[in-house]
Amino acid sequence: MEGIDHHADERNKAEFDVEEMKIVWAGSRHAFEVSDRISRLVASDPVFEKSNRALFTRKELFKNTLRKCAHALKRIIELRLTEEEAGKMRFFVDQPAFVDLHWGMFVPAIKGQGTEEQQQKWLTLANKMQIIGCYAQTELGHGSNVQGLETTATFDPETDEFVINSPTQTSSKWWPGGLGKVSTHAVVYARLITGGKDYGVHGFIVQLRSLEDHSPLPNITVGDIGTKMGNGAYNSMDNGFLMFDHVRIPRDQMLMRLSKVTREGKYVPSDVPKQLVYGTMVYVRQTIVADASNALSRAVCIATRYSAVRRQFGAHNGGIETQVIDYKTQQNRLFPLLASAYAFRFVGEWLKWLYTDVTERLQASDFTTLPEAHACTAGLKSLTTTATADGIEECRKLCGGHGYLWCSGLPELFAVYVPACTYEGDNVVLQLQVARFLMKTVAQLSSGKAPVGTTAYMARAAHLLQCRSGVQKAEDWLNPGAVLEAFEARALRMAVTCAKNLSKFENQEQGFAELLADLVESAVAHCQLIVVSKFIAKLEQDIEGKGVKKQLNNLCYIYALYLLHKHLGDFLSTNSITPKQASLANDQLRALYSQVRPNAVALVDAFNYTDHYLGSVLGRYDGNVYPKLFEEAWKDPLNDSVVPDGYQEYIRPLLKQQLRNARL
Repeated sequence: MEGIDHHADERNKAEFDVEEMKIVWAGSRHAFEVSDRISRLVASDPVFEKSNRALFTRKELFKNTLRKCAHALKRIIELRLTEEEAGKMRFFVDQPAFVDLHWGMFVPAIKGQGTEEQQQKWLTLANKMQIIGCYAQTELGHGSNVQGLETTATFDPETDEFVINSPTQTSSKWWPGGLGKVSTHAVVYARLITGGKDYGVHGFIVQLRSLEDHSPLPNITVGDIGTKMGNGAYNSMDNGFLMFDHVRIPRDQMLMRLSKVTREGKYVPSDVPKQLVYGTMVYVRQTIVADASNALSRAVCIATRYSAVRRQFGAHNGGIETQVIDYKTQQNRLFPLLASAYAFRFVGEWLKWLYTDVTERLQASDFTTLPEAHACTAGLKSLTTTATADGIEECRKLCGGHGYLWCSGLPELFAVYVPACTYEGDNVVLQLQVARFLMKTVAQLSSGKAPVGTTAYMARAAHLLQCRSGVQKAEDWLNPGAVLEAFEARALRMAVTCAKNLSKFENQEQGFAELLADLVESAVAHCQLIVVSKFIAKLEQDIEGKGVKKQLNNLCYIYALYLLHKHLGDFLSTNSITPKQASLANDQLRALYSQVRPNAVALVDAFNYTDHYLGSVLGRYDGNVYPKLFEEAWKDPLNDSVVPDGYQEYIRPLLKQQLRNARL
């Protein structure tokens, strides 16, 4: 069985150039080549072995993570990898670690909020990892409500220092990755108090541990918050707690790009616009959307390959059973997730462009698109992470009982991924931010102020509020204009209905609180429109490779029509489409599933994931699933002995009816 490609027949069915699709997925030929080279480099290095992770104790897992991080840095230096290549190496090592927060949060926070001098001092050290940093914002008592944080930073003009203090138990920093055992420094968010006045939450660079022996500095209490969900999974990360007992830091360790405190203790906002902080937020949320595409594509790759291997029912006269992937019920659950993985990939690409655009505008002091960009990235972070977490779990169920095995890769992938629904903004709270922005936009329509960016469609409110879909036959649902108009009409009409209902309340905030559920649904409709429109825009680009564009076209309309089917109540209640048109959309969706079916395995091959990165017996490239499941089973420590430990004490007395005399 070794060396045989059990997916060969599936791969031979492909109607497109898989190598070209790999380049489309990666974003460019250069990105593909870097990703391909680094993923193979990691897969071939024994230090990065990860198949035994579930058997480690927490301490062993953590030490193994430290070893991998140190080895990765050593290889990055030895091979003189670029920043892009180094990032890819950390990605393919595939083990949550303190370095994720160092590079992903600590460094960007200093870049975004530190002055030139502060960046010169701290980033020089951070970039060489002579200091290791984390991002200490969330507290035991407050997460989403940043303005409710309780940690204080009180300026002492006599010593020219800030006194950082945790006045209550709920003010303890709680959850920052890397904080528990590794970080030497943190960007700590605390309420700035000077001259007896509270100026709100600001960032401060605070040293936590000695650079000589790593012990916590005086008056700092720090540790790990404990084991989290899953076997292995996110337990490789030292999420920590932190308390300060009047810890003093120099005044110049306040991040002072946006505001500063003078030697005399005067609070001075700087000339740099406060909106610059949104640039960092757009960047972080863009990376989260990209991560959603990575995680969902991984789960879909495993479920698709296994669905092609697994056979169940359908045998006649001793013939072969039916591949599970050929059942329409399987396709109806799996193919929309495959389409979503591609959709999130392309909206992630667009967000990279948006970040560049926002950054250039900020530097030119143009803030016109900022509220829209902020709302859009908040909404897309929420939409993609929710769909991905749900999608990974659906993929586990699509793999039947074997999907529940740790070696399927899906339970650990789920446990690692689900925190994304909470960190960097709780997903429901974020959609409410989007809803607030939509309500403002609707309110301004009558004033003649043109909506910008992803809300530009609202400028056509007069048309969208009264238009009727022209779809008459199933194929009409492959017309981008028809699909976009249905999604635009639904989103606008839901937003306008919410705005009308809000206007019935004398107190706007009371109305907002009462209509929260409706507002979230309105925000979701707007965000789904964004993803559909960006997928359609991708199809308008010049895409090379035999059959590649056709496959992307199929996936795009599967994504859109599946959403239409899933949220049919919205489309019908807003009169965006008729019941007959909804039925035609379903007919077209089934036809698209049939077109994707022969290409399904090749479409997940285009993700170009190594077996090492996938970490799944069910998702193996060669499809040699059953012998490998047995191999994994024999590795379990329970199988080290034929007769289990405890037989003499507990099983034998039970079988021999001697429990009364047994020493339990």
